[in-house]
Amino acid sequence: MSNESFSEQSRADFQRALFKSFMNRVWDSLSGQRTTLLSYDDIKEKLHIGGPIYRGVQTVRVDQIAGSLNRYHEFDRVFLPASDKLATRWQNVNRAFYQDVSLPPVVLYKVGQVYFVVDGHHRVSVAREQGQIYIEAEVRECSTRVDITADIKPEDLEILEDKVHFLERTSLDSLRPDADIRLTIPDGFERMLEHIAVHRYFMGLDLKRDISEQEAIADWYDHVYMPVVDVIRETGILKEFPQKTEGDLYLWVLDHQHYLVMEEGQTLQPPVEAARNFVEVKDKKAPRKKRAAKKSEKK
Repeated sequence: MSNESFSEQSRADFQRALFKSFMNRVWDSLSGQRTTLLSYDDIKEKLHIGGPIYRGVQTVRVDQIAGSLNRYHEFDRVFLPASDKLATRWQNVNRAFYQDVSLPPVVLYKVGQVYFVVDGHHRVSVAREQGQIYIEAEVRECSTRVDITADIKPEDLEILEDKVHFLERTSLDSLRPDADIRLTIPDGFERMLEHIAVHRYFMGLDLKRDISEQEAIADWYDHVYMPVVDVIRETGILKEFPQKTEGDLYLWVLDHQHYLVMEEGQTLQPPVEAARNFVEVKDKKAPRKKRAAKKSEKK
């Protein structure tokens, strides 16, 4: 293939990529999905990440590169070019792909399971469009107290920001290294901080002494949160709530407990009994839902 042919093919590839980017933006605006790459500065501000620490040259999966240090508005969420202003550089890199010209590694920051481009945006864009699975990269890793993945949504980021605040307040990840509370409920971690404060108050009354915050946090996790989670796991009720987490159900159990006390006038139950009561109530409702589903099927 001649140089002119390489150039024509590269121009055609860019126009196709630009059109796909346009269609992605249309679909994203209709479906409410994220339209641009993740912003490293946004992640850094919300998740209070540390580093970066140099990890050397590595082979990285292209589909794990989902963010940018400073050019996140120039490409869409799957690294397609968002404007024809990128045409010249993009086409030059694409032509190098066809000519099998070796290009230097891209430079990436890693946060959780996501990579952010520092240098090499066009190389990543072309690699993804050409169907490459891996790319060579200089990687610098940033420490984080929470995990993020390439498909993270804006609402997920808000909850992770709350989780970072929760961990900074409680140091639960140090007190109980195996703890990994996950939520999809927006104000969930703030409510858990309230639960810990109430638990600390009643611990002081029961033990007739001052309770340190760290002691209350560990005791809440061991004797309130985990017993409820154990019931959730034992009964398998989480299967009835797709897309929800054990942490979500913990909050629902305590909401149910509060409802029984305030609305039904029942005595405050221990967390485990409240969890079992919650499961029983759901089990009783399940047959009615199944019968209703069968009736609708017959119709």
